[in-house]
Amino acid sequence: MKTLKVGIIGTGNISGAYLNSNKVFSVFDIVALADLDLDRARARAEEFSIGRVCTPSELLADPDIDIVINLTIPAAHYSVSVDILNAGKHVYLEKPLSVTREEGAALVALADAKGLRVGCAPDTFFGGSHQTVRKLVDDGWIGRPIAATAFMLCHGHESWHPAPEFYYKVGGGPMMDMGPYYLTALVNILGPIRRVTASATATFQERTITSTPLKGTKITVDTPTHIAGVMDFTSGAVGTLLTSFDVWSSEHRNIEIYGTEGTLIVPDPNGFGGEVKIKRAGAADWSVVPLTHGYTDNSRGIGVADMAYAIQSGRKHRASGELANHVLESMHGFLEASATDEHYRLKTTTERPAALPVGLTNGELDA
Repeated sequence: MKTLKVGIIGTGNISGAYLNSNKVFSVFDIVALADLDLDRARARAEEFSIGRVCTPSELLADPDIDIVINLTIPAAHYSVSVDILNAGKHVYLEKPLSVTREEGAALVALADAKGLRVGCAPDTFFGGSHQTVRKLVDDGWIGRPIAATAFMLCHGHESWHPAPEFYYKVGGGPMMDMGPYYLTALVNILGPIRRVTASATATFQERTITSTPLKGTKITVDTPTHIAGVMDFTSGAVGTLLTSFDVWSSEHRNIEIYGTEGTLIVPDPNGFGGEVKIKRAGAADWSVVPLTHGYTDNSRGIGVADMAYAIQSGRKHRASGELANHVLESMHGFLEASATDEHYRLKTTTERPAALPVGLTNGELDA
């Protein structure tokens, strides 16, 4: 496989995880960093030994760049990704795909029209624990999946994030911020979602930042921060999802999958590893399942590698724009259902991403 050249636009907090992946996968090479704040980009370049720092427009004009990773804030995801596609380059972006459903759909359509790829985080479902769960379900260990529960409960990001304001604006909130991890994991296991309903609220109308460097700054909350939802999957399974920035503590498990012949405990979908447990019908206790797959450490960037392989072989990439767009519509569907007192029926669908084969070595994916 050829090594595709990659540039990054946006060198904030999450960029370090992607830059670490540059050491793992030989199918792509991050060769340039771009940011409106060139000093921030230079600091990242020095930290990770990247040879070129430039403006976003200079990066897009570089004919040698094949893929651009878009790590800008959610409000800029659509406009920057459109610029990338119009420059003739494939784009892989952080979640969510966009702030609005209309922009998400337009982005996928533009890529299709241009014969280019859109990939989107999260790629945590590639992780060893989540692929083990997928294999257990596919191999019938819990029978037919009939239901799932998912919980993401915390008290927000203002105590640790250096610039947390955007988490409380339109396009933020626990659903848009963390929902992609949970919904992508559930779609990977159970397939596409048919309809959703929810109740949503914002408990605290104002937040005070306690992290540095903005300690003491007040944030006006403009988006729901506690969303309780129900989803009907096309397969017939029924799921519940609770996401919140209003809860101080909880002992709920992240995800459980219930089948006709047993139950699976799924680790945190914001990570790649963790313990998988199963309790089958008639069993006296839970059993820990040995993981069938690798990539159990923080492997963010594996979605970029998978897309780089797929671009060259012609197969579908797993963390696809289609999948991300379906998840985006689902998240908006929860909020709309709460606002309208009605179920929201999804207009999009998606295939379950192909399961990873067993036996891959670190740094390797199926071509």
